[in-house]
Amino acid sequence: MDIIADAIAARLRLERESRGWSLSELAERSGVSKAMISKVERCEASPTATVLGRLSGAFGLPLSVLLALAERAEERLARAADQPVWTDPETGYTRRAVSPANGGGLELIEVTLPAGVRVPYPASAFAFQRQQILLLEGRLDFTEGEVVHELLAGDCLELGAPQPCVFFNPSDVSARYLVALTRR
Repeated sequence: MDIIADAIAARLRLERESRGWSLSELAERSGVSKAMISKVERCEASPTATVLGRLSGAFGLPLSVLLALAERAEERLARAADQPVWTDPETGYTRRAVSPANGGGLELIEVTLPAGVRVPYPASAFAFQRQQILLLEGRLDFTEGEVVHELLAGDCLELGAPQPCVFFNPSDVSARYLVALTRR
């Protein structure tokens, strides 16, 4: 097997295990036999495009994303200068993707929320992931459904079941926090 085939096998195993799925569960969700999935994960068989398409569909990932994750498996270091940063032109909210490109099932995002800014999200934005928020600097009022969590520097909050949420910085200085995400 070549390096890419090994990387695909490792990525498939990682995607399955990060969801807590057995081989049988992935087989049922994808329509690919348990024996074939096992052979692919052990690098005893090379998956066809159809098999990869079915497996990526079961994971809820486009095939291109699954392959890109596999191809970048060796990218374990994300230098600060290379981390993508996006700034909301309306609010000045800044989001920096801290994690290496391969993800490894965990994604870290550093956010800077300017003073007085409120950013709402629908429950659907949280449906396929688990999150924890660690406030690094400032103050953050995080509304989760009807509950408001007032976070101060050093506080860490694990989000509950998906529901509408609002990130709000009630102070006169920027808040900086780290969001840790894993897929459900």
